[in-house]
Amino acid sequence: MDALRSTLQPLTHSLPAPIRDLGTSLIGPDCYKRLILDIDLTSTTCLRLAVSKTLGVATVAGSSVVKVPQIIKLLSSQSGAGVSFLSCALETCALVTTLAYSARNGFPFNTYGETAMIAAQNVVISLLVLRYTGRTALAAVFVAALASAGYSLFNEGVVDMQALTYAQMGAGLLGVASKVPQVWTIYREGGTGQLSAFMVRPVFNYVFGSLTRIYTTLQEVDDRLILSGFVGGFVLNLVLAAQMVYYWNSPATASHAGEIGQKSADIAMGSSTGASTKGKGPTTRRRG
Repeated sequence: MDALRSTLQPLTHSLPAPIRDLGTSLIGPDCYKRLILDIDLTSTTCLRLAVSKTLGVATVAGSSVVKVPQIIKLLSSQSGAGVSFLSCALETCALVTTLAYSARNGFPFNTYGETAMIAAQNVVISLLVLRYTGRTALAAVFVAALASAGYSLFNEGVVDMQALTYAQMGAGLLGVASKVPQVWTIYREGGTGQLSAFMVRPVFNYVFGSLTRIYTTLQEVDDRLILSGFVGGFVLNLVLAAQMVYYWNSPATASHAGEIGQKSADIAMGSSTGASTKGKGPTTRRRG
């Protein structure tokens, strides 16, 4: 360890000022000195904090693109099959509430930053689903309602802290409930629709992200409301991941499979009719 320390310390002591400032702001001056400058790994408190910060920053960074594959899939297919608007809308409401609650409580951004990233992507997905399912009029109502709710939750003059706490209690339940329509949609249609292929990695990222958030909340945020929401989200994300695995080889949703079956039957019927007509052809009378 001494040899490693003597090798690394010249590097850690000559880090650029922006990196030093970032490290100090994340883990504090004491832990920065212990872990980075002194290369002292005996402090379990500082180690747990450093792991929590690293996981938190990685989660926020990953969440900025986690739903981009699904957005691309929706745009390319021009279909909202298998994607529940209700699920997206409920999840977005829960995320906006948690974002306001965490920000107004002064929690470290690395413990909740992904809520803003995912909420923004959810709005795009919701609008695309509404467009492709012929409910464009509802899109304007959805955006207006979301903007009004966001303004109210962030404005202490409109929603005080006690009311926001009650709202967060509901958001925890809403976050869990938001997964239920998606789980039901996949089960009802017998497949994952537009969630398939491009969404395999994001769905499993959600499982990892929820698990990460449980850890970072335990380490940095003493709030059972936030913790219970992440625990519930982890369980439902695990169910979605299990569905992805179970329906992975499903060629189509049940409704789409029915359409394919009907088209196949029509083609077969047409072929049969054509063959029958061709075989009968015009007949000529033989003269004796």
